Amino acid sequence: MADFDPGTGLGPRLRLVRGSRQLSVRELARRVGCSASLISQIERGVSVPSVGVLYSLATELGSSLDYLLFGSGAGPAADAAPAAMPDLKTAEPPPAFVQRGCDRRIIDLASGVRWERLTPQSEAMTDFLEVIYSPGGHSTDERRPLRHDGREYGLVISGTLTANVGFDSYELGPRDSIAFDSSTPHEYLNKTGDVVRAIWVVVHSEPGRA
Repeated sequence: MADFDPGTGLGPRLRLVRGSRQLSVRELARRVGCSASLISQIERGVSVPSVGVLYSLATELGSSLDYLLFGSGAGPAADAAPAAMPDLKTAEPPPAFVQRGCDRRIIDLASGVRWERLTPQSEAMTDFLEVIYSPGGHSTDERRPLRHDGREYGLVISGTLTANVGFDSYELGPRDSIAFDSSTPHEYLNKTGDVVRAIWVVVHSEPGRA
């Protein structure tokens, strides 16, 4: 798994959204259940959050994952009234339909998980990702289940992934798939010595939610 690249801009965007919500580092850390030093390290680009911390940050700040990770989607001003703008006629670029495999937006998260976005631009209601779990990779470094908005769909392409959903545990191999409400506590882990590759889709209940 490649080292975290601070050039993704996650840290500055997190600081921007936190500032727009008028939250101190300490208060944000208290709300999401992590240390203030971790928030500070993420904002300075010297540490990377786990999937669980990232979802908690986006949910608490009312920001989309796409904005925090890639600078697109619902950002800090998403719930503010738009400022008056001059009535200028500007040509907009045509929409992109194809995401080339060699040009995906990628971020390496903590605990051995990589997300590769499969859409050429942000989708307000949907996260469409290829998720890669290194050997021993886990969806959260805190080893606690996730809960978030939306409905989740996963398809394992290669390897064997353990999915704990609610009180049940499943071993998912190639071509196995899973679907459930994301508010159900869940976690994923790669107990094997091989890389696991899976396609993941999260459909949100409203735009800009994590």
